[in-house]
Amino acid sequence: MKMSNNSTKSCICAGIDVGKASLAYALADREGSSQCANTLEGRAQMIAFFKSENVTRIGIESTASYHFEAADELRAEGFEVHILLPQQVKAYATFKLQRAKSDPIDAGLIAQCTAACDASRPPPDPRLIPLAEHLTLIDQISEDIARAKTRRDRYRDPRLKKLIDDDIREKTKLKRTEVALLLKAVRAHADLARRLALLFSIQGIGEPTALTLLIRMPELGSLSREEAASLTGVAPFVHESGQYKGQRRTGGGRARARTSLFAAAQAARKWNPALAALYERLVKAGKPHAVAIIACVRKMVIYANTILAKNTPWEKRPLQPAI
Repeated sequence: MKMSNNSTKSCICAGIDVGKASLAYALADREGSSQCANTLEGRAQMIAFFKSENVTRIGIESTASYHFEAADELRAEGFEVHILLPQQVKAYATFKLQRAKSDPIDAGLIAQCTAACDASRPPPDPRLIPLAEHLTLIDQISEDIARAKTRRDRYRDPRLKKLIDDDIREKTKLKRTEVALLLKAVRAHADLARRLALLFSIQGIGEPTALTLLIRMPELGSLSREEAASLTGVAPFVHESGQYKGQRRTGGGRARARTSLFAAAQAARKWNPALAALYERLVKAGKPHAVAIIACVRKMVIYANTILAKNTPWEKRPLQPAI
């Protein structure tokens, strides 16, 4: 989160603390807060208040899912919406020495945190929102399959093992069906189909990984290599203070994308000569397997960012993926 010295002067900011049943909202330059139900009617009441106060920028702390409708409706009404991570708001509260916590207090804090931010990035492509939800379901099915396989090893009774095997087969079939439907939905849009094909053209990247990069990291192609690595959470950050020189560590970024890419890199290093050479060089230098794989993930993301920026496929692979 970048801080701006004049952001509070250029616009009127508000903050929303989101709950499943209710929303608390406040203005950055005013004491007190208001509350409404987290329903269509309640959110309409809140939006009318923001319009009457000439609010232009609104911050919402990210929740599991309860903020989606409010964010979409606010953007549709022309507001600049910031989705803030909980750790951003918590860090700002620490900076302000704010220890008390309640929904109204949090709403005011989120409003002040929003006022301290620079202008937000463009709103997400609305086409990607349902695609991301579909991809999350596919990821969860994969996780269910992995858990079932682990569970199966615990049992000796043939009948019980068969029950688990049947469940694995059903979930595997469901996963294939859902992936096919997701690919069809993506290819219904010519620009998304082109980006998917470009990503698939990279040696070692299969359709699941290409879908992950396309849907979960739509900024690729417009970032620097350092920004792309940081967005994924695989950029090594320094850890130094005075004479202390700590080990560089990665962290943050988009967890689901990173988890998917970490698994993909295990196979990609066998198919992509550049990744294979990088992995072998790091392992021979004494780096642990996990560190070498993270370096491969970083390279994969940089390759993806580069080909999307240049709109040029990987030279050694056909552009169109197989259905």
